[in-house]
Amino acid sequence: MSETPQGTATTMSKTFSRETRVATTIDAPPSTIWRLLTDAKGYPTWNSTVVSVNGEIAPSSKIELVSTLDSNRTFKLKVKEFQAPTKLAWGDALGTRTYTITETNDGRSIFEMVEKIGGPVFPLFASKIPSFDASFTQFAADLKAAAEKAGQ
Repeated sequence: MSETPQGTATTMSKTFSRETRVATTIDAPPSTIWRLLTDAKGYPTWNSTVVSVNGEIAPSSKIELVSTLDSNRTFKLKVKEFQAPTKLAWGDALGTRTYTITETNDGRSIFEMVEKIGGPVFPLFASKIPSFDASFTQFAADLKAAAEKAGQ
């Protein structure tokens, strides 16, 4: 990533998939960001886009997430990657959300969140999936604020 991430989400859509991503620079070390991302019960205290996360965020574990995008739906997800403190991914059969934390030379971190959804039947339900852009932008802003506050 050659330029400083600004924290605004973007989405690229294709016929059989959609990818939304956001990146931002956070004035905190990866370990601080990792603690926030892996504390399931703590999500609602710092993240305004998450109603709840139940279960333990650990290798191969299963979690249940309720988001403000659709507070009537519980997403049943499996932790697919768990590489402390740099990479976390969870998802279901239709998609995967990956969090990557890269430490910079000046002690800050670049946080990136990417969600890829799709598959052969994606075109049948793509129009029913809301845009993630505003939610991703807010998620990154909330994480930045919480991590920088924790580092003070």
